[in-house]
Amino acid sequence: MTRTGLPRASRYLGFVAACVLLAAFLLACAGEDPDAASSEKILEVEAKVHSLQESLEALTEENAKLSRELAALRQEQGDYIQAQEAAKATKEQAEEEEADFKPAQEERLASLEKEQASNKERLTALEDQGKLASDATIASHKLEARLKELETAAAAIEGLVALAESAFTDLDKRLSRLEGTSVERTARLAEEAGGEVYYIDHPEREERAILVMPLEPIDGNPLIVSLHGFGGNSADHARYVPLHERVIADGFGLLLPNGIKDAAGLRFWNPTDGFGKARQNDFAYLTELVARAKEVKDFGPVYFFGYSNGGFMSYWMACQGLPDLRAIASLAGTSYMDDDVCEGAAPVSVLHIHGEQDRVVRFRGSEESLEPVGIYAGAGDMYHRWGERAGCDTNSQKQGQNLDLDASIEGEETFTYRFTEGCAEGINVELWSSGEGGHSPAYGDAFTDALLDWLLAQK
Repeated sequence: MTRTGLPRASRYLGFVAACVLLAAFLLACAGEDPDAASSEKILEVEAKVHSLQESLEALTEENAKLSRELAALRQEQGDYIQAQEAAKATKEQAEEEEADFKPAQEERLASLEKEQASNKERLTALEDQGKLASDATIASHKLEARLKELETAAAAIEGLVALAESAFTDLDKRLSRLEGTSVERTARLAEEAGGEVYYIDHPEREERAILVMPLEPIDGNPLIVSLHGFGGNSADHARYVPLHERVIADGFGLLLPNGIKDAAGLRFWNPTDGFGKARQNDFAYLTELVARAKEVKDFGPVYFFGYSNGGFMSYWMACQGLPDLRAIASLAGTSYMDDDVCEGAAPVSVLHIHGEQDRVVRFRGSEESLEPVGIYAGAGDMYHRWGERAGCDTNSQKQGQNLDLDASIEGEETFTYRFTEGCAEGINVELWSSGEGGHSPAYGDAFTDALLDWLLAQK
């Protein structure tokens, strides 16, 4: 395809039309009269020429259209080529940029991968730290709990140390109290309690008795004689029933003597007539001690309290008729079965205290000789004997208030009984029995209070 002139088909048709017109013109100039056939042929040629003209016009118009389309195509082709060239340039630029960017991208990617790895390591570290923190929190809580336990234990240990120090101090005191003779230890106990101590001598015995007085005694103060049991002594007996601690508060004198020792070195009292098998007259000995105590102070009524063998001796003092004896109290003690030796004794108030489970001095007595006690009456027998001696109607027994005296037995373990009718004026006879009590009850302040309340009430 060329850039100038008509298409070849258009030029050819124009040439044919010109030839036809030329032929027609030559015929007309020759003057020949054409015949009908020739006329028809001319007309046919004219028709063809006309048709060819129309075709030529159509072709011309189509050629113009095609020229326009060709121009459009050329424009489009130019735009396309330009676009391709632009795209190529862009591609080349992109490739150049890519070539320039790729190392940086790869470097950035490597940096990001490295940073990601670092972040992963940090995340792992943080997770580990979180776990460690959690473990640390748990450990901290455990540590706090342990510290509290240790603080509690430390407080307990401090308390134990304090108790131990107190115990050692108390032990030191107790050990110091054990130092010396029974008389010396008894004197120290009385002095520690604040009482005024006197030593009472006896012409027939080397060992002295201890008399404890209020700091400001008055004439007529009652005197209590407290007797230890078999194998005991005045100091141990005072610790068991600490009457010396009440001397000042209750205003009485307290006499604490010691029995003599047997062949085994055990102290005891002889609650029998004459010298008996023990070959000592403890009634005479105690009577003399009371008389010498009255030389120190003009005492009023006299009361005896004895534990076990000391209880036997207290009953014997009542049987023999000690002057000014107003009442006796016997704890786990009794008297021998033969009551004839007490015939004619003046009535005194009697408090018999006994545990029904006593295996040493049995609550119901013994009709056979048991060492070292022998044959003796039961608690009920003693209660009725001295009730009858006081003229009481022994059928008029009345149960009184129950008492909580023994710390080793829960509740009010001690039952009290007394005769209410016929007793001589000012005389009271009572029995305190404990169904679960033994020979050495765990008595404390409650018993001391109850005992003193009863004794000092016997006017």
